[in-house]
Amino acid sequence: MSQKVLLNAKEVNIILHRLACQLIEKHNDFSNTVLIGLQPRGVFLADRLAKILKDDYKVKNIQLGHLDITFYRDDFRRGDKTLEANTTKINFLVEDKNIVFIDDVLYTGRSIRAALTAIQSFGRPNEIELLTLIDRRFSRHLPIQPDYRGRQVDVINDEKVKVNWEEYDNEDSVYLIEK
Repeated sequence: MSQKVLLNAKEVNIILHRLACQLIEKHNDFSNTVLIGLQPRGVFLADRLAKILKDDYKVKNIQLGHLDITFYRDDFRRGDKTLEANTTKINFLVEDKNIVFIDDVLYTGRSIRAALTAIQSFGRPNEIELLTLIDRRFSRHLPIQPDYRGRQVDVINDEKVKVNWEEYDNEDSVYLIEK
């Protein structure tokens, strides 16, 4: 198994600031917009973006939630490995809000489909957008595309993209891993 660095810490930081600026351009003061990180790995990206928006760009109205999609996945009972649920933390109304789903890697689109179903339990949003750090082109099973993307990567199906976060993995980086 070999791995190649796709993004180092400096490049990840630059991309995060660019994504934050794109969000500000579209949503201005965030008075009607909520950020929702998808469990498990999208929450690290969502938390980091919310921190950048608050600390570096002085956006005051950031509402941030975490959404668990485990039981909404179409492959929930298909594998040998038992899936464990994560925590959903949405302590605000999503009714008529603009939602930005945030996930680290967009691969087949199945997680996003599950998130679209799961969010309906919390109300009917006005609009839903998708922000992803890595967009794996040519791997989609569903017609889902990100509204905001950090980097687009052409990856063969037997290769894996691994995103590391300083808070969890002790480094900010993105690797392409060949099996």
